[in-house]
Amino acid sequence: MKKWRNRKRKYKYSNGNYTFFDLVLDVLFIIPEIILWPFRLILWLLRGTGRMIGNFLDFI
Repeated sequence: MKKWRNRKRKYKYSNGNYTFFDLVLDVLFIIPEIILWPFRLILWLLRGTGRMIGNFLDFI
């Protein structure tokens, strides 16, 4: 009986199906990335522009 229970439990959690709980976790991880991405992009552009200006002024 004990072997049967362990085998059943192992099959239940290792079948590879995508569950609703997996979807919720994916959404919870993706939403902050989508919200913060434009701010990161602006920061990277400003930082790159500042470095180009700084390198140009060092060259002069």
